[in-house]
Amino acid sequence: MPRRVSDEAFVTAALPTLEAYARIPCLSPNFDAEWETTGHLDAATALLEGWARAVGLRDASVTVRRLPGRTPMLVVDVPPTGPDAGTVVLYGHLDKQPPLGDWADGLGPFEPVRRGDRLYARGVADDGYAIFVALLGIRALEREGTEHARCVVLIEASEESSSSDLEAHLDELQGELGEVDLLICLDSGALTYDRLWVTTSLRGTVNVTVTVDVLQHGVHSGVAGGVVPTTFRILRELLDRLEHPRTGEILPIELHAKIPDAHLAAAGVVARDLGDPAAADLPVLDGVRLLGRDGADRLIRRTWEPSLTVIGIGGVPAPPDAGNVVLPSTTAVLNIRLPPTVDSAAAAKLVLDALTDAPPQGARVTATEIHADGWVSPPLEGWLRDAVRDASSQAFGKHPGFVGEGGSIPFLASLAQRFPGVQFLATGVLGPGSNAHGPDESLHLPTAAKLCDVVATVVAAHAGWRRTGPAVSAGDVAAA
Repeated sequence: MPRRVSDEAFVTAALPTLEAYARIPCLSPNFDAEWETTGHLDAATALLEGWARAVGLRDASVTVRRLPGRTPMLVVDVPPTGPDAGTVVLYGHLDKQPPLGDWADGLGPFEPVRRGDRLYARGVADDGYAIFVALLGIRALEREGTEHARCVVLIEASEESSSSDLEAHLDELQGELGEVDLLICLDSGALTYDRLWVTTSLRGTVNVTVTVDVLQHGVHSGVAGGVVPTTFRILRELLDRLEHPRTGEILPIELHAKIPDAHLAAAGVVARDLGDPAAADLPVLDGVRLLGRDGADRLIRRTWEPSLTVIGIGGVPAPPDAGNVVLPSTTAVLNIRLPPTVDSAAAAKLVLDALTDAPPQGARVTATEIHADGWVSPPLEGWLRDAVRDASSQAFGKHPGFVGEGGSIPFLASLAQRFPGVQFLATGVLGPGSNAHGPDESLHLPTAAKLCDVVATVVAAHAGWRRTGPAVSAGDVAAA
């Protein structure tokens, strides 16, 4: 069948507002502690709220939910045109990561630039596009007269801060969502842009801020050097408790998990098809040797193995300001990715204990953390498996791909706990060159347009399943 939402139709409907959104520095609360005062998150919410009201969905209710001290949540409630049973929840977020370094010439984090099929700016791919894809997909069904069940679009504003405000909003919405039997998450990745990629798992995460103090103030290194233990050396010792200094292997066995055979096999299938996709899009310098034996192993390392990254350092002068001084304090921010099935709260406690117990040479070590669980997709029921196949074939002209992701989306774990048995479709546009969280983030516009069709196909299939009765496919469960 022809595309429901063409590339041109998507650009016409979404691009002006998406570009306006790109100009708003609506950083997540972890990166803008004064977000309530700066007002950027509220401005982005108001902008997307206005677009949602104007998009033309029949009888849709558009509201901004607010809780004291919490970031807002935009809720678009679209009543059913078909079976008045079951709810489809579609998810995205509007908060952004900080710019992170210098962008390429002619590009900037908060000034959108379109070059060919790509729109460059912070947040357009992660995850500003989501509301446009969700609502344009539903609108396409209404315009062609295809039935859909009730659809609720949730756009949160704290995802890049481990969804710190999400649970409070879900508590408030618990009675309103009704019987949720499908969750479509539009915040995930794609190994290529030639097919629909379905996310099968997500890693959990623990972010730790650890500070080492040894002096009340800095002291000339000619006086204190060799006498006072340096904070950087102590920090290095502490990290060695978690990570092998030569191989990068995460040492605590509790931070590892048994990898399901099906996920090992799926990584092999993808590697046979695409070679080494986990390495293909990395801007690695000549001569740098990647971890992992081959393409399949690197996919598993990225999705089912733990890792540690130092993502920030404080208390260290910039090179032009470096004096011959023994520093009094050093702070490091660590990001630890966890296998999908490892309990993040237990992992966070283990990490804090490892960093703070018996500090080397009596240094003062303090640490705080935030954590979020990973997620493993349940097997797709027969109707959804067929819908995913049809959606990829119709929108992309190719069969779908199935792969785990190395990042985290706390919303999926939260919904899985709140709605046991719910079916999930997690997908997204974060493919080659998208560079989410890094400089030069970009949205591949044709893929976003195709995802409108994917949403429409899957939501229509859900209505058909509801009309014939869930009992028809209950028990028809197969791994993707």
